[in-house]
Amino acid sequence: MLDPRLFRTDIELVKQQLARRAFDFDAAAYEALEGRRKEIQVRTQELQNERNTRSKSIGQAKAKGEDIQPLLDQVQHLGDELKAAEGELAEIQAQMTTILEGIPNFLDDAVPAGKSDEDNVEISRWGDAPEFAFEPKDHVELGEGLKGMDFELGAKIASARFVVLKGQLASLQRAIIQLMLDTHINEHGYDETYVPFMANADSLRGTGQLPKFEEDLFKVNNDPTFYLIPTAEVPVTNIVRDMIVDAKDMPLKFVSHTPCFRSEAGAYGSDVRGMIRQHQFEKVELVQIVKAEDSPKAHEELTHHAENILKKLKLPYRKVLLCSGDTGFSSSKTYDLEVWLPGQQKYREISSCSNFRDFQARRLQARWRNPETGKPELVHTLNGSGLAAGRTLIAVLENYQNEDGSVTVPEALRPYLGGKEVLK
Repeated sequence: MLDPRLFRTDIELVKQQLARRAFDFDAAAYEALEGRRKEIQVRTQELQNERNTRSKSIGQAKAKGEDIQPLLDQVQHLGDELKAAEGELAEIQAQMTTILEGIPNFLDDAVPAGKSDEDNVEISRWGDAPEFAFEPKDHVELGEGLKGMDFELGAKIASARFVVLKGQLASLQRAIIQLMLDTHINEHGYDETYVPFMANADSLRGTGQLPKFEEDLFKVNNDPTFYLIPTAEVPVTNIVRDMIVDAKDMPLKFVSHTPCFRSEAGAYGSDVRGMIRQHQFEKVELVQIVKAEDSPKAHEELTHHAENILKKLKLPYRKVLLCSGDTGFSSSKTYDLEVWLPGQQKYREISSCSNFRDFQARRLQARWRNPETGKPELVHTLNGSGLAAGRTLIAVLENYQNEDGSVTVPEALRPYLGGKEVLK
């Protein structure tokens, strides 16, 4: 959530920033609501003061033995007015909160203008796309040929967009996840975290998925209501909800491996084939909680950590800076890492690394105490996939395939597979 004070003190800045996102913000309606809020708040305070003064007078009159009934009647009338004013004030504040919860984050100055992913800016490339002396297969053909990827069975057990991995492909995905965790913990200094795979509404509201993106979530209609997590970002970032972190503990760096559940509402063309866009998938998530002045550097660092996994696996990829029209609701700046997939002959996203600044922290009331001032300040939150395990599995299969349908195991994964060099 953006700082509500900006809407009172610098509405022009708000309009300019939201215009960068082509966000339709009715500034006049909001200002009218703010004007009414001020008016009702002043009236409420006046009524509270008057009631307190009258109540004091009643006490004094009672002590003198005077008839206090007329005074009681006046206080009752004031109480009714105050109750009505407080009710109206609460309703206006709720409306304003709803509006604020639906407004996206301000974009970093470095974010380029654009409408879609076609306007994203490539920052760098690493590695060369493999050249094959044969027509490369996609991961669906390779997985079925290795008798380890069964979409029909996934559909029978659950529905379309689920898969069952068996045998050596299940082991390969586990090895990929283990490599990621070991690298981020032992080389990058993250603390491994095991978290719930369901979250309550407060947690999802804190990280920005609710209320705007509820249709993208799987809802568990219990009492209370839970949601299956769309990413470990939700439970891990909520570790610091309603907390004041000690300065000596900053920065906080968490890594967590979880399943992720997404309804994937809408049509995605060719993405419905295979494992590119599933209702359930595995991911290793990186989360950092830092001081405001450290978040730009932390963003570069976190992205570099995700890139290291691709380099260890020797998978060609590119890094792109998302444009204004493609940057997520809560993010101020996002880098996407896109891995080369020979089966599609194009780069596909395998990680998004974002700096949210204090947007999530304000919703979460996540703060740290500045020892110089002794006052709490909002933290900055960042996260990124380090990496999406299913898409990494796809990239390994397609980039390391052989003409006979076998797949060479990347050297970095062999220790996790008992030294196995080829999947046949």
